[in-house]
Amino acid sequence: MTVSEHQMKEAIETLKETGVRITPQRHAILEYLIQSMSHPTADEIYKALEGKFPNMSVATVYNNLRVFREVGLVKELTYGDSSSRFDFVTSNHYHIICEDCGKIVDFHYPGLDEVEQLASHVTGFKVSHHRMEIYGTCPDCMKKQNVH
Repeated sequence: MTVSEHQMKEAIETLKETGVRITPQRHAILEYLIQSMSHPTADEIYKALEGKFPNMSVATVYNNLRVFREVGLVKELTYGDSSSRFDFVTSNHYHIICEDCGKIVDFHYPGLDEVEQLASHVTGFKVSHHRMEIYGTCPDCMKKQNVH
């Protein structure tokens, strides 16, 4: 079983446990999110699946993403005023974001979990979570800048 098949199986279990019906559209949206590394917007998900589901609307995609967010399967990433992007929740990871094209790439850095413990120890806060974003220019945009 591949990692994405395993994630899909676990996601379906989570939906069953929370009483959410698994419709073909929900299955397809989840599968797309698991396989997509690009943190798609709702519009991108809609465009990718409209051929397979001609009766599905953008509103359907948004509603299902909200359901997935409520049961903890999906994180909504909001950066500035651009459209929200959606990320299938896997282990803790961080995002590096291209300031030119908006591409978001995941990276893992386990050492940052200690930051929560240190913050809690130093301040007395009970830490619920943290979020870190790194900004820069992606290799594709750097190539484009060097060409012109």
